Amino acid sequence: MAVRLSTARLAAAVAEAGGVGVIAGTAMAESELRAEIREARRLGSGILGVNIMYAARQFAPLARAAMEEGIDVFISGAGFSRDMFGWGLEFGVPVVPIVGTAKLARLSQGLGAAAVIVEGVEAGGHLGTDRPTFELLPEIREAVTIPVIAAGGMIDASDIARAFDLGADGVQLGILFAATYEANGHDLLKQVYLRARREDVILIESPVGLPGRAIRNPFTDALAAGTLPPVEKCDGCLKRCSRTFCIRLALCRAQEGDVVDGLIFSGGEVERIVEIKPAGMVVEELMAGLRALRGASGEPRPHEEETV
Repeated sequence: MAVRLSTARLAAAVAEAGGVGVIAGTAMAESELRAEIREARRLGSGILGVNIMYAARQFAPLARAAMEEGIDVFISGAGFSRDMFGWGLEFGVPVVPIVGTAKLARLSQGLGAAAVIVEGVEAGGHLGTDRPTFELLPEIREAVTIPVIAAGGMIDASDIARAFDLGADGVQLGILFAATYEANGHDLLKQVYLRARREDVILIESPVGLPGRAIRNPFTDALAAGTLPPVEKCDGCLKRCSRTFCIRLALCRAQEGDVVDGLIFSGGEVERIVEIKPAGMVVEELMAGLRALRGASGEPRPHEEETV
């Protein structure tokens, strides 16, 4: 979602439906990010967040710009920043890091995190752990007293209900919303999501220095074979980069519809997506399904806050 898949239109639609709409601003210029935040506010109301990868060289100016714009929550993964908690205090913005261990969750709470996102190996994109979400979740729930949000492999109401049963206070969903009308990906990209099967989802080595989960295509085959052309131009967008390929360019290609030479990040449960829908409908169906499951199994426990 980091490279222009989750922009103002998608974030506004999710927020308007009662979820937390998130703009993924990692690959944006500061002026572009500010414009997207303002456009999301114009398009609708509700809770609006911004996610910036710590691995991005422009992490600090982008994070501060987002907070200056008055976003409701700031999210960050692909590395860990201590400074962002101070910026959150400065601008009055809750900060929510993505974590993959109980140790990092405890550190985050000590530094002032408003919540933590527990992202397991099923997630799309860069991965900070090789353990499943539902294995990590109870450990991290036990380790902290702040809210815990489950992420990775969440597709339907039964996944959300299971996360709540294991102690989550909310869930974060990615690939399900990447396959909505409001997502800023090309129709050819969304069709790849619909056609993908479990065996098509693979792990790659990202130049960021982390493994990444993606859908196999000619680009990933060339990467595995070591036959990708050398990087001709480097803008230094990452703090650290192996330069095996330009990840920003590869992700942009996929977002723009080049599903042959682009990198298609995806969660491991993509094969369960069978239809492109409006984002608001996705939120409504998830909540209706969750209410139906709760009605069949009794009253929800106190920590279950119906947050998507």
